[in-house]
Amino acid sequence: MPLHAERRGHGPCLVLVHGFTQTRRSWGPVADALAVDHELICVDAPGHGRSAGVAAGLSEGAHLIADQGGDATYLGYSMGARYALHVALARPEQVRGLVLLGGTAGIEDPDDRGERHDQDVGTAARLRDEGLEIFLEGWLRQPLFAGLPPERAFRTERLENTVDGLATSLERAGTGSQEPSWHELPGLSMPVLVLAGADDRKFVALAERMADAIGDSATLALIAGAGHAAHLEHPDRFLAIVQPWLSAHAL
Repeated sequence: MPLHAERRGHGPCLVLVHGFTQTRRSWGPVADALAVDHELICVDAPGHGRSAGVAAGLSEGAHLIADQGGDATYLGYSMGARYALHVALARPEQVRGLVLLGGTAGIEDPDDRGERHDQDVGTAARLRDEGLEIFLEGWLRQPLFAGLPPERAFRTERLENTVDGLATSLERAGTGSQEPSWHELPGLSMPVLVLAGADDRKFVALAERMADAIGDSATLALIAGAGHAAHLEHPDRFLAIVQPWLSAHAL
């Protein structure tokens, strides 16, 4: 079953892959700005939005995203960054450039990864017990999203999701299910922009490590005064980094 996607704009192709509980319509001013000179393909990731019925792990989901995106630059946020990274590793011939915001190449320690998987499964069970609206309220109250303005939380768009879709996404594509790929990062030869909000300490450390592992093809940038959802907290600062980078690499 193919993923749902919406296209807009004209120019070089740019595929946007959202974070957990978001949808294709959760990009706000970032998509508006990028669509001025790019063709955007905004996908609903497996288990989300109009792709709620698609149950897939990261590897299978990456192929489904690549089927929609084709030859393009792939930009992913959080869960979407993990999907975009998997696209680049599995089908590098289709990836002209790669932008990763708040991503990771996985948890290496098997015990830690197993503990995280148990946590993901527990969160999925809580979601099924609470229902969508109550779960989303709690999800957005996490310290991770403390800097996210209410008008850019896209609550209405998140309510397009389903309990079963999101729960299955957690179980199959959560960080606890992600096989670590740090050893594969040096093989990425396309231009890669690795981003994190400067106040998102955990993901700053991950971004620094990812950029170092990728090597010369990687550019590391931190978004000042921003947390995990840096592109929505400070879209102008995010775009001030991403747009010149795209132009510099003719992407």
